[in-house]
Amino acid sequence: MKVALVGYGKMGRVVEEISASKGMEVVDRFTRSRPLSADAATRRALAGVEALVDFSVPEAVVDNARAAAELSLPLVIGTTGWQARLDEVREVVESSGIGAVRAANFSVGVNVFYRLAEQAAKMLSALDGYDPFIHDWHHRFKLDSPSGTALEIQRRMARYYGEREVPITCQRAGYVPSVHWVGFDSAADTIHLEHRARNRQGLAEGALLAVKWIAGRPGFHEFSEVLDDLLPLGLES
Repeated sequence: MKVALVGYGKMGRVVEEISASKGMEVVDRFTRSRPLSADAATRRALAGVEALVDFSVPEAVVDNARAAAELSLPLVIGTTGWQARLDEVREVVESSGIGAVRAANFSVGVNVFYRLAEQAAKMLSALDGYDPFIHDWHHRFKLDSPSGTALEIQRRMARYYGEREVPITCQRAGYVPSVHWVGFDSAADTIHLEHRARNRQGLAEGALLAVKWIAGRPGFHEFSEVLDDLLPLGLES
């Protein structure tokens, strides 16, 4: 299966490194100096490509989606920090008839963690005295704060806390790839859930899993839908 990368930073390189082990071949890469477009040269370069994987920058996502729509290629979007334009991207995808999968974090482990945090929130929100919180720690080079992962955890927990805000604290220091804590604190005790990423491989594996899943599926999808087909968790997504 041939794919092309939109954005060739650290994540794009990891996707390329593991692609062969997943039965895929990266045949082209688009960068700031050579952005994705739908011109004749790009169409020739992408002959035989079955999907695009976007780990670029937030300000490029809408234009990348438009180009993917003109090229009639499905799109897997792992870029974060563009949530304010999500409806715009969704409209581009749905009106063109292509398929797209989006995630704040493509790690399968993180997506299981989302569901565990959500179920904990569902149970503990029914009890008095447990205050929820989220802590988001990334390396010093991380641009967005809070992370898309932390915001997704907050969104899911907010289903059970109503208008009550679930606070996020952020730390940008050192070189740790990613750590997210979810806690519930009471006068009597603290419940603490943690996900700690060792590297970017889990993100790349999830993105390529989404590439296979989106083949032949039109519409705008969340990565949780991919997991619904694969993981017998029986938990709300």
